[in-house]
Amino acid sequence: MKPILVFQTDFTYKEGAVSSMYGVVKSVDRELEIMDGTHELPQYDSWSASYRLYQSLPFWPEGTIYVSVVDPGVGTSRKSCVALTETGHYVVTPDNGTLTHVKKYMGIKAVRQIDESVNRLRGKGTEEVAIFHGRDVYGYTAARLASGIIDFSGVGPEYPVDEIVMHDILEPEISDGLVKGIFEIDDPNFGNLWTNIPTPEFKAAGFGYGEDALMTIEHDGEKVFEDTVSFQPSFGFVEKGTVLSYNNELMRVAVAVSQGSFASEYGIGYGPEWTVTFRKA
Repeated sequence: MKPILVFQTDFTYKEGAVSSMYGVVKSVDRELEIMDGTHELPQYDSWSASYRLYQSLPFWPEGTIYVSVVDPGVGTSRKSCVALTETGHYVVTPDNGTLTHVKKYMGIKAVRQIDESVNRLRGKGTEEVAIFHGRDVYGYTAARLASGIIDFSGVGPEYPVDEIVMHDILEPEISDGLVKGIFEIDDPNFGNLWTNIPTPEFKAAGFGYGEDALMTIEHDGEKVFEDTVSFQPSFGFVEKGTVLSYNNELMRVAVAVSQGSFASEYGIGYGPEWTVTFRKA
């Protein structure tokens, strides 16, 4: 079976960019299966692209080719690459931080720079287009790889995995009865916020399901929220409208309002400037 192609971008569906990419794939090989990750990534945000890869890539079959295009540096000297993970997945992407979480949590076995003298769409009047590598380089290369026209070595020259561009990943501070982390990302549809605190370490620090903790949130060192909240396995263990912490789908501690939006109701965002501290009540 040919590999599945999965696409994530910040393009939205408001115009024809996504359709153009898929048209290129089908022009290379009409048998290729295309699936969507998301096309609603925050604009220019390679951190979010990296996190969403980490969130979803492990659940796709080995051999899946994941195309991730959030590319504010398109057309410049930043590398275009294909990474082979230790789990046997491929990621086709600009090397601009998008591979951060995959490299740290899944491992990258090898990475190759896309040779655009071979792996670039031509004959469609696109030769001088520098602003749409999602169509002309990433979608095209991914389709050639999935169809078997090229193998991994045919992508282009290999370069050291240590040279992959990385964002900083902050680790939580954990001690008995006290845990401090940051909000790394949001769950935008529901307004939940996900921390960098692994649930097993949170529990080992003394925080158990059904127990209360004093939660303090600061933005750039200024306190913006403080209250006692319970830690629960899911939302239905508290009344509607109640703030809680819970174990999210990636085994990280997260914060929500049951059947509400914690982010919008309390004006809380994510990023290294947003810290959250839990103390035993």
